[in-house]
This record gives sequence, structure tokens and C-alpha cells, in this order.
Amino acid sequence: MKTTDKQTGRTAGCGGGHDGGEHADIIIVGGGPVGALAALRFAAAGRRVLLVEARAKNAPLTDARALALSWHSRTALAAAAAWPDDLPASVIDTVHVSQQGAFGRTRLDCADLKLPHLGVVVDYPALTLAINAQLEQAGVQVWWQTRVEAVNSLGCYASVKTSGVHGDISLTARLVVLAEGGALADSLPGIKRLVHDYQQCAVLAEVTTEQPPAGIAYERFSRQGPFALLPHGDHYMLVWTRTPADAKALQEAADEQVMAELQQAFGERQGKVLAIGPRSSFPLALRQVNRVSSGRVVLIGNAAQTMHPVAAQGLNLGLRDAIGLTDALNEVSDPGDAAALAVYAASRKLDSHAVVGFTHGLIKLFDGDSALVSALRGAGMSALDSVPPLRRAFARHLVFGL
Repeated sequence: MKTTDKQTGRTAGCGGGHDGGEHADIIIVGGGPVGALAALRFAAAGRRVLLVEARAKNAPLTDARALALSWHSRTALAAAAAWPDDLPASVIDTVHVSQQGAFGRTRLDCADLKLPHLGVVVDYPALTLAINAQLEQAGVQVWWQTRVEAVNSLGCYASVKTSGVHGDISLTARLVVLAEGGALADSLPGIKRLVHDYQQCAVLAEVTTEQPPAGIAYERFSRQGPFALLPHGDHYMLVWTRTPADAKALQEAADEQVMAELQQAFGERQGKVLAIGPRSSFPLALRQVNRVSSGRVVLIGNAAQTMHPVAAQGLNLGLRDAIGLTDALNEVSDPGDAAALAVYAASRKLDSHAVVGFTHGLIKLFDGDSALVSALRGAGMSALDSVPPLRRAFARHLVFGL
């Protein structure tokens, strides 16, 4: 019978394990929120973890995104001490879903689930700084400014070839976790990636409305494309799905023109649109792998799937991947054990496929512009809103997954 030291990851019967380079129980590639949460949870469970991140530790964070996290995600980060009490965030108590120019709406409320809030909105740089501080506080080893050039899975360990400030070094581990969202997994045996280009871009901008957010987030399906207005301090963060040409035009247009277009699409639920900030955009595509493990390599977060931002499910799904993986391996001596990874993959399949299918289906459902399609959409939203058990179940899935 094989035995393993949980700290070193060395397994009797595996011939000593590695090729003489640096070795860890688990190597995590990608230091974003998903990879970092996995590292913190593994370290808390006594694993010897090495986190590899391409950016410099103190590199300026210019990412304009405001992240919409479910209350479940926020609770998981807080449990890992990665959510300090003074982290600037805006709460979401209510989500109002509607469509432009037609009846029907759904209103989801935290009271339906007996939660303090449905979720929170936090700026990516603020969350990243808080997570980095906790990685250091917890003593997690992080190799900053280190790129992973290749990953290979062998019988008793996986190898990682890196370049960066540490030089060109080969690392080994019992398990390699890819959380970086890049193309590293494409060379792994058995991994294939479904890619669907939506031919759309998400336009981001801060918006000031006459009435402050007061904990209300909006998901609105307009004729030009779906958009979300997320509470962001005393303002809203707009995430508007548009064609690439529209996105370019919105970035270059005068503020008054964009404000008028948004006002027409949104109406006056928050009063007048008073101001809009600089616009940025990024292209949208669906990417999902056919399987989340190959030998001693496992994929979580953006490495496993990226999706349309409608309903703000992508990061929440990735954080649930991190939680699910660490839970699945909690009592397993060898974290790269094939049976344990199969259990993890099975446990995440329903949630990931349901969420990806849900977001992809929403885009297809609200793409049609006919009166009949609009009426059917409205009837569906009204039915969901008027049947409390159905509405609560829907809200629960958005917050906690499946």
C-alpha cells in the first residue's frame, strides 16, 4: 500500500518522485482570486503549496473590472481571511431583471434566501491586494514574475517548466492546478476546448444616476444588447454587451451621447443618468474544456471555462471550483490520485455545465427581437417572479451553484 507524507507529497513506491528540481505537494499556476483561494485553502489543510504568477508582486493593477461576487463567494474568501473588514465593497440586496419595450420582470431579493445580502461588488485591484496580503500572512510560497512554459504529467508527479526572475527552472509536484486561463492545458492528453466567439464586446464604465444604488443591481435586456448596472459606491458600474463596432463607437462618443443611449435603454428606475466615466471594453467568448483533469493536472476557474458575463457567474463558478477541489482532496494523502480527481470532476460537472448552459442560453434567448419571442420572454420572467418557490430556487442556484 502506498503512503504519502502530506507536507512533501512524496509517495513510497514512486521511486523518489522527481528530477531533482524544486518540488512541492501542489503547484498552482495563476495567482488571481481562484488560484489564490485554492492556495490558501490547501495551505490551511497542511499542504506544501507553491503558487506561480506571471505578474510582479507590486505591479500596478489597472484592471477596470468591478467583480460581482455572490454572498457564498464572499463568505468563502472571508473564511480564508482574504476579505478584510475594511475591504471597500458595495452590497447587492436585490437583483431586478427586465427587458426593454416589453412586459415581464423578475425581482430577486436576499430575504428570499434569508441571507444578509445576495452578493457584493468589489474592484478587482482592491480584492487582489487583499488576497496578496493574506497569501503573505499565511506563509504561502509565491513565485512572482514567473511564467509557466510547459506542463507535463507523469506517473507519480507532474512537471512544470518555468522562466522568469528565478531563471529557467523545472518544478515538480504531486498535483499541478491550472487556474491561469491560458493555453497551457491545450497540450495535455485528452483535453479539448470548445470555443464559441460571440462576436460581442463588454463595455465597462462607471455611471452616476439621480438616485443612489441602495443595494439594487439591474440586469436589463435591451435592443442593443444585455447590460448590467452593479452598485459601485454611490455610482453604478455598467457592463454592456455590444457588437465590436458599437463598443468602439461608445468608447469614442461624447459622454452626453452615451448617457442618452443608456437612458433610453434603461428608463428612469434610478432617475436621470447624470454622468458616465471613461469606457473600456474586452471581447467575449465561451471557452469550455471537455474534461477538467489530465493525469496529475487539474483545471479550475478560467482554465476550465470562461463565459459570457451575463448574470455575473464566471468568477463565482471559478471560486466554487477552488472550494470543490480543496474539499475533494482534503482527506486524500496523494493529491494527484486519479480516483480523487475523478471524484472532483464528477462533483463539479453539473454546476459548471448548468451555469455555462444557462448563460449561453440567456444570450440566445434574448437575441430574438420578434413580438412573439418578446412576449414569451416576458411571460417566463413574470411566472418566475410570481411563484415564490421557483424564484427562491433560481436565486439559490445563482448564489450557491448546483
